[in-house]
Amino acid sequence: MKRIILTYSTVLLGMLTAAAQTATQSELQTAGEPSATGEVQTVPEDSKAETAPTPREIGDTTRDTTTLSKIWTLDECLRYALENNIQLRQSRNDYLSGIEDTKEAKAAMLPSLTASTMQGFTNYPSTNVSDRNTYTGTYGIDAGLTLYEGGKLRTTVKQQQLQNRIDELSVAESENDIRIAIVQAYLQALYAAEAVTVAANTAEVSQAQRDRAEELWKAGSISRVDFAQLESQLASDRYQVTVARTSLDNYRLQLKQLLELDITEEMNLAAPVIQESEVLSALPAKAAIYATALEAMPEIKRGELAVESAELGIRQAQAGFYPSVTLTAGIGTGHMSNGGYESGSQVWNRFNENVGLTLSIPIFSNRKNRTAVNKARLEAENSRLSWLDLQKTLLRDVESAYLDAVSAQSQYRAATEKERYARESFDLTQEQFNLGVKNTVELITAQNEWSSARQEVLQAKYMALLNIELLNIYQGRDTTTIN
Repeated sequence: MKRIILTYSTVLLGMLTAAAQTATQSELQTAGEPSATGEVQTVPEDSKAETAPTPREIGDTTRDTTTLSKIWTLDECLRYALENNIQLRQSRNDYLSGIEDTKEAKAAMLPSLTASTMQGFTNYPSTNVSDRNTYTGTYGIDAGLTLYEGGKLRTTVKQQQLQNRIDELSVAESENDIRIAIVQAYLQALYAAEAVTVAANTAEVSQAQRDRAEELWKAGSISRVDFAQLESQLASDRYQVTVARTSLDNYRLQLKQLLELDITEEMNLAAPVIQESEVLSALPAKAAIYATALEAMPEIKRGELAVESAELGIRQAQAGFYPSVTLTAGIGTGHMSNGGYESGSQVWNRFNENVGLTLSIPIFSNRKNRTAVNKARLEAENSRLSWLDLQKTLLRDVESAYLDAVSAQSQYRAATEKERYARESFDLTQEQFNLGVKNTVELITAQNEWSSARQEVLQAKYMALLNIELLNIYQGRDTTTIN
């Protein structure tokens, strides 16, 4: 299975937070630190929650009103991809092609039967013959059966049957790769949708602060610099909403491309209700997960069967040293136009039957057989090494996902607590700002720290969910946290 690079996902998930912090630092460095004497209206949390767009509403912002758009759940995305993915369908066709090869290998052990005829015309230009033109015809039916060939035919059948099983496991492996890609893209889109909600809520708070500041400035309660700082903060927050919406569109496009949807179809995601207990769900022991993955992951069994197939390849190469015995039989007849008999009589008089037994003993083959055996043994050793590498790769994947899941859960707990204190700090700073104790820069700093803390909660939340789902896939289980 191709490893999903979780570090890349972490960078993508943290883009919005980094952008917000960069914009805020730039503003604070150029703004100075004037005093504030007026009051700024506070938007209640309940009011913000009622007016802020939900993830589902965010998912519908680009919907074409003239087209009925489907709402995609994760299960529907997985089911659709497994049924319609082009590479997966090609992989299934390769498996069916291998089935045909197996049927052919089995049929090689049966007798062969061939009917043949030949019609010929001969011209004699010499004047000494009475009939210069001769017509001839032969007719025959021949059969052949390989009685012994060093076990090569039976070995070929067994090897082909193993290859069928390997192809089947390759299909399952491709399905797992698609599951991982879909789960990752879907969770990234859900994260982006919630990030838009957070950015929109922050912009609403800034809008309320700016509107209140405008009234205070007109009344002479605050300076023009204070008002300009709040206007700048509002513009920055609106910009972050645009960035968040762009990220959401990009992630939905990635998911749409994975599903290979038509250009006219919209990708609107269902908004699952994710409980904190699901984010912090207990994980089995790492060793237990790996033991289960060794049994569940198709590439491990595929590697094991590849070793068996390579060992059969050694036996097949060794068959080149053994003699082969072939039984042949046939019947035939023919006729000639100037043979002195009527064609019908000739056909009867020339009717013949034959049977033969052919023994072929290899004596010297220019080292072809020895080379084939040695190369087959090397191929078997490479197959064993590949199998071991698959196990090591799976161990790295499981261990990495496990540690990332545990780390993300710890970060989620810490980020949740940090967000609670950042919210409390913002509320207190806002109250003190209204009383004239805190200045505008301190208010904006507290607001941005709260917004940054909310983004960190989202990032840890979805990183934990992603790695939990990866561990489920490694154990051969269905998705459990985002349905």
